[in-house]
Amino acid sequence: MKAVTWHGKRDVRVDTVDDPKLLEPTDAIIRVTSSGICGSDLHLYEVLGPFMGEGDILGHEPMGVVEEVGTEAGGLKPGDRVVVPFNISCGHCYMCGMGLQSQCETTQVRDQGKGGALFGYTKLYGQVPGGQAEFLRVPQAQYGPIKVPDGPPDERFVYLSDVLPTAWQAVEYAAVPDGGSLVVFGLGPIGQMCCRIALHRGAGKVIGVDLVDERLTMAERHGVTTLDVRTQPEVGGVIRDLTGGRGADSVIDAVGMEAHGAPAGKLAHQLVGLLPKPIAAKVTEKAGIDRLSVLYAAIDAVRRGGTISLSGVYGGMMDPLPMLELFDKQIQLRMGQANVRHWIDDLMPLVTGDGDPLGVEDLTTHRLPLEDAPQAYKMFQEKRNGAIKILLQPA
Repeated sequence: MKAVTWHGKRDVRVDTVDDPKLLEPTDAIIRVTSSGICGSDLHLYEVLGPFMGEGDILGHEPMGVVEEVGTEAGGLKPGDRVVVPFNISCGHCYMCGMGLQSQCETTQVRDQGKGGALFGYTKLYGQVPGGQAEFLRVPQAQYGPIKVPDGPPDERFVYLSDVLPTAWQAVEYAAVPDGGSLVVFGLGPIGQMCCRIALHRGAGKVIGVDLVDERLTMAERHGVTTLDVRTQPEVGGVIRDLTGGRGADSVIDAVGMEAHGAPAGKLAHQLVGLLPKPIAAKVTEKAGIDRLSVLYAAIDAVRRGGTISLSGVYGGMMDPLPMLELFDKQIQLRMGQANVRHWIDDLMPLVTGDGDPLGVEDLTTHRLPLEDAPQAYKMFQEKRNGAIKILLQPA
């Protein structure tokens, strides 16, 4: 089969690899019909290379049609149309029972000290082959895959794999008061959906902050007040002016480790990239520094007693946090990988019912064949051609 594979920094290719096979009774094989490129895939493209292996198959936002099932794959059967969550969870362990599927005890990557395994995402999370491919082996298929109806286009459902549950959890963790104010830093796919979900759930004012024209325009289409940091660099002051002088009730950081405007962190990433791979991995694990400009801006923008929700990925072990300010402002802070399965019952009516209340069909900007993946990654990383969300579609 054809699959998108990692070969080095900014070097992804479409290779011919072995077709996946059933390895466990709880496995399934799906024929992939769509698979998104995620912002966190760009971390693999840029800074997390020390944890990748040559030829690793990328991608963790797939959907498709079941081709084959193991003997213990539950009610799944060939021909079912399914979305596959990015985290691999069993559904019966203590953590899954707590609604923390991202910490699944059955798939935890204990030799790396990490939580549940993820598709297509480094040695740290199990090095499980990903879904930017023609076919995908799905472990724990008795629980993970989400059945969706035939008929509507893939765009209606594919974002259940990551974007929608990640955004829903971010808004849930942000604890926006009914009629209250929310600031979302970063208007990529997650940030866009955070804004829409917050308005759907009753937020009174949602302010989106970014520096890319197309992202700002898309957010405005969905009722978001936008701030362009290129023309309004004093974001905290502007947000206080928009929120009665106090700051926002809640703030979501949907950017993470590769924020613009953090030259020290950027330099650290570049220097680590020059080290031999085994040394670079150890340095990143033990002494990693993220680019924290957005997190600092979130702390500045939130009101006293407010809540910050982190959905952007951070990986540093020595990040200098302003603990005095966090403590003095009595800020609540929540974060973590999305527990995809935990939120599906909330989200399913919104993507299967009448209308499109979250505008899921107004998120994809590019639909490209799988073989165009190298150009797609480059375009997405460089924010060219209005690329906000790219779906790869095998022939």
